[in-house]
Amino acid sequence: MTKKKSEEVEQKADNKGEKAQSDERVEKEAANQETVDTASDEKAAPDPEEEALNVRFMRLSADFANYKKRVEKEKADIYRLGNEKLMLELLPVIDNIERALAHVEESPKEKFVEGVEMIFSSLMNVLTNAGLKEIEAEGQPFDHNAHHAVLTEESDQYDSDTVTGVLQKGYRLNEKVIRPSMVKVSK
Repeated sequence: MTKKKSEEVEQKADNKGEKAQSDERVEKEAANQETVDTASDEKAAPDPEEEALNVRFMRLSADFANYKKRVEKEKADIYRLGNEKLMLELLPVIDNIERALAHVEESPKEKFVEGVEMIFSSLMNVLTNAGLKEIEAEGQPFDHNAHHAVLTEESDQYDSDTVTGVLQKGYRLNEKVIRPSMVKVSK
């Protein structure tokens, strides 16, 4: 019977250990429930300072979104109307060309040519004021960034890789090549 008694004592001890573990679990769950209750109480009654910060954040977010939209609209307007000044300066040139064409048959050839030269001069002045500049090419060393070689030729007058003639003028707009010069280059 002693063996039986020792088994009973061990079983009671195990039951007490399980009960202690069970009690610990219940206490932990109660503590967790209190934490959840506290957190939901905080959510139910927000701090006035926190609420003020949230409102301020929302307003700043809305202000920033409006700012971005306004800047995008202004940028689109600049692209759309960016050439307005240039177009206004070109209108008198167009008027002069129309006048010249209206009087082609009435004017002597020399006067017509003189009028066209004047119109060309005023057009080039407008374009120069807008930043357009002709690329000097003839007699210059060949520059693959500003010149487009179309022909090569033997030349006693020029050194090798020098532009000997211009087939089509090239232009820069504010120092950016917008059309390279089509040139002949010496070998």
